[in-house]
Amino acid sequence: MLTVGLTGGIGAGKSEVSRRLGALGAVVVDADLIAREVVAPGTDGLAAVVAEFGTDVLLPDGSLDRPKLGSVVFADPARLAALNAIVHPLVGLRSAELAGQAGPGDVVVHDVPLLTENKLSFRYDLVVVVDAADDTRLRRLVELRGMAEGEARARMAAQSSREERLAIADLVIDNDGPLERLAPQVDTLWSELRRRAGGPSGPTVRPA
Repeated sequence: MLTVGLTGGIGAGKSEVSRRLGALGAVVVDADLIAREVVAPGTDGLAAVVAEFGTDVLLPDGSLDRPKLGSVVFADPARLAALNAIVHPLVGLRSAELAGQAGPGDVVVHDVPLLTENKLSFRYDLVVVVDAADDTRLRRLVELRGMAEGEARARMAAQSSREERLAIADLVIDNDGPLERLAPQVDTLWSELRRRAGGPSGPTVRPA
């Protein structure tokens, strides 16, 4: 089994790379999806978030108002740290559970947005960084996600710098250009990951 830490700054395109690797046969452990799961209604995680931030971060149906919470934590490093202290241990436990279901020859890709910030590179056999220039990421956040420029800049500033991410990279995907340039790079990356895992370089066929 080869364990891969996949990361990239917001707007770099990490999720698209993760999706493509999953389609090729990687076992993807998506920290963002798990982070939503561990604070779903009725969970201990959501109860802890409400205890810390109050009921104002809930929607009328009792689920977490993620934009509201985001507006609080991304403007205040101390509040962000408080949220991370609740969510990250829960995400870590669930991630380990999912990764434990992989087989010995699998490539397990941990999709971790804050891998650099939380100094988690030591957990993986290698780290893949999806890279794009800051102005490219800002444009994507504003034009494609509909963020206000101030909010986009704040979210980018709350993460590690581009240079800090590249410093821990074993392999880099350059996603500064159009989407059509991404697929060949992911195919090449997959071949390399399969080689390092000791398996065939083509797409993995899993039992139905």
